Amino acid sequence: MRKSSCLMLFGAILFALALPGAALAEDAAGGAAQPPGHDEPEIASQSWTFTPPFGTFDNAQLQRGFRVYKEVCSNCHSMRLLSYRNLGEPGGPEFSPKAVEVLAGQVQVSDGPNEKGEMFQRPARPSDRFRSPFANDQLARLANNGALPPDLSVIAKAREGGPDYIYALLTGYRQPPAGFEVAQGMHYNAAFPGHQIAMPQPLSDGVIAYTDGTKPTLNNYARDVAAYLMWAAEPKLEERHRTGARVMIFLIVFVVIMYLAKRMVWARLHHRDATDTA
Repeated sequence: MRKSSCLMLFGAILFALALPGAALAEDAAGGAAQPPGHDEPEIASQSWTFTPPFGTFDNAQLQRGFRVYKEVCSNCHSMRLLSYRNLGEPGGPEFSPKAVEVLAGQVQVSDGPNEKGEMFQRPARPSDRFRSPFANDQLARLANNGALPPDLSVIAKAREGGPDYIYALLTGYRQPPAGFEVAQGMHYNAAFPGHQIAMPQPLSDGVIAYTDGTKPTLNNYARDVAAYLMWAAEPKLEERHRTGARVMIFLIVFVVIMYLAKRMVWARLHHRDATDTA
């Protein structure tokens, strides 16, 4: 009975390791075989380098994603939970310290009061938070026809589907199907619930010039910024994956050792019983 229990526990651990990959494959197959209905958001599973249980971020992709955010998304969306120094931390875009200083210095932030009791503008430092495009929510709504652009700091964790949803949203703008009425000031998007979104299409082919040879296409922009927003929402993801892998390896080794020890102990007991009987 104890031997069976050990084998069952060992099998359960192996099944847990294989489950994430199997689930992703099932989702991808399900998405291909069962296209969403007319009223359902179209969100397909994508392949990401940071997929659990052992995935890691692509630093070059995160750097491109930050560029997309900086040149396009930051005109409307804030990222109040991030500081410029985070861009140089391990596991992220990993910009050099000098590059982080340059990126921060390109932005003017409010500071003060000075000796005259007045607020003033100065270049941002690496320790400063990302500058928000609007001073308050009222100004943000005024500039966006009454819609409030959400903060993007943790958007990849706050929305169901995470980076898959972000990618689908950015690539989901298209002409509405026949019979679908889009309200004034709204735009049709296949991935957005209800298919009507206030945000105009922010990205299109060629709007940002990549310098590393990556093709400047809508799909690449969407993938890069989705990965960047996933990192922003969970900057310790790689560390968590490493810790989980160590724990699973420890458990597997522990089960094997306990199973072998059990066999050795019971073998001695069986030998003693056989000797006593003889």
